[in-house]
Amino acid sequence: MTKGPDPTERRYWLDDRANVDRLVRGFYAFCALLLLLDLFVPKHGAFAIEHLFGFYAFFGFAACVTLVLVAKQLRRVLMRTEDYYER
Repeated sequence: MTKGPDPTERRYWLDDRANVDRLVRGFYAFCALLLLLDLFVPKHGAFAIEHLFGFYAFFGFAACVTLVLVAKQLRRVLMRTEDYYER
């Protein structure tokens, strides 16, 4: 028999799936608004590529993905065995 959530356990607002969905949709809407705002903000970049639409959004995304991929490889170099401190 499967057990449901304990009725005596305290529930928080992020425990409700609908609230999480609203938060994610709001985040996406905010990101889209910022990207659209890029059309109306004058740019004063040092390089010509900085004047392209959405350059900083795409650059930030690429930098984040690169950081994660580099960190995954760095983990192989820095990782120690599970009993490292017990030896």
